[in-house]
Amino acid sequence: MQRKQKKYYVEDIEFFKTQMLHWANRFSVCCFMNSHFYEDKYHSFDCLLAVDTIQIFSPEKNIFTRLDKFYNNCNDWIFGHLNYDLKNEIENLHTIKTNKIDFPDIFLFQPAVVIVINKNEIEISCFDNTANEIFESVKQVTLSNNPVSKLNKKISSAITKDEYVKTIKEVKKHLLRGDCYEINFCQEFFIEDSDINPLEIYSCLHKISPSPFSCYYKLNDKYLLCASPERFLAKHEQTIFSQPIKGTAARNKDEALDMLQKNNLYNSAKEKSENVMIVDLVRNDLSRICEKGSVIANELFSIYSFPQVHQMISTISGILKDDVSFSDIIKATFPMGSMTGAPKHRVMQLIDQYEKTNRGLFSGSVGYITPQKNFDFNVIIRSIFYNQTNKYLNYFAGSAITIYADAESEYEECRLKAAAIENILT
Repeated sequence: MQRKQKKYYVEDIEFFKTQMLHWANRFSVCCFMNSHFYEDKYHSFDCLLAVDTIQIFSPEKNIFTRLDKFYNNCNDWIFGHLNYDLKNEIENLHTIKTNKIDFPDIFLFQPAVVIVINKNEIEISCFDNTANEIFESVKQVTLSNNPVSKLNKKISSAITKDEYVKTIKEVKKHLLRGDCYEINFCQEFFIEDSDINPLEIYSCLHKISPSPFSCYYKLNDKYLLCASPERFLAKHEQTIFSQPIKGTAARNKDEALDMLQKNNLYNSAKEKSENVMIVDLVRNDLSRICEKGSVIANELFSIYSFPQVHQMISTISGILKDDVSFSDIIKATFPMGSMTGAPKHRVMQLIDQYEKTNRGLFSGSVGYITPQKNFDFNVIIRSIFYNQTNKYLNYFAGSAITIYADAESEYEECRLKAAAIENILT
């Protein structure tokens, strides 16, 4: 069964994207990935949409013994997610805490329809001759101009500020003992009995914080509304690369002060120390699956600017060995070092010990695999998670804790990262 593709030209591409997303939301499963036209030589598409399922991959056990068969046999588009708790199967760990959003550890699907956008060109790909019908159906979607209603619900935190400061002091004891060098400690914020329109909330989120790895992901009654600026892992032919973020500074409306913030971030010994630890970890991960001597840091301490924050980002790449499988790649690199710390196995144990709640899909990944077996997966941060059945909504924020970390400052960094989400909800 072969896909059929048809191309179209649209003048107002942003309006069409919005129509396309509303059209997609009628399906039980959809994945909308939008780069917001960020200039990035590693991006292959401006926007991607996958809807409906031909076949799915979501086993509860023995995931990696089955993953390569699905990957190799599906010579088509694949979309989906990796939950943070996939680490348990990779590293023989066990997480007791539950996550009320309840995304499965892995869900990959071959979509019935894929829509690709590059600039003003639309390509609709499907298995029958319905591309024209799909295009016309999307164009006929009418959009409401009603303002988004605020939740007017209390935002609760899984950990108080005092508890946070006390926990960071305990974590730093492990750093002093040499158990680890850096640990990414995160906290959950949540709203119970929440009744939201996920599309409206996502629309507000990407207007306030347009990001290169933005995603609207629906899996039946579960939603990911994502404004991530971070790439986890991408593959183009035999080259694989990762772009960890470590280092954050707030934006300022005053241009001179904003540039000062940016320069201060670049010149921060603390932020560079945190960043290079993760660079070393990623280099080590990639060296397990890449040709000897091929793993390099293409960029080190580059500053990228987004609407809410400046970020310090490094790029690490390598050339894959010929005999490496997709499951080998995931097992060597997941979860991403920027969301764990170093050494990875030990800090994941400490994360389970000290964080109050299960991360769930937060610090996992969502992405796509092309028919040519190239892929691109993000880091799920700056995101809202929602379970429509139990009406539970949550989001997370975290920061890297090193021996030099000040608990008060780290807490404020978490609040900064959560600010865009809180402005939408309240």
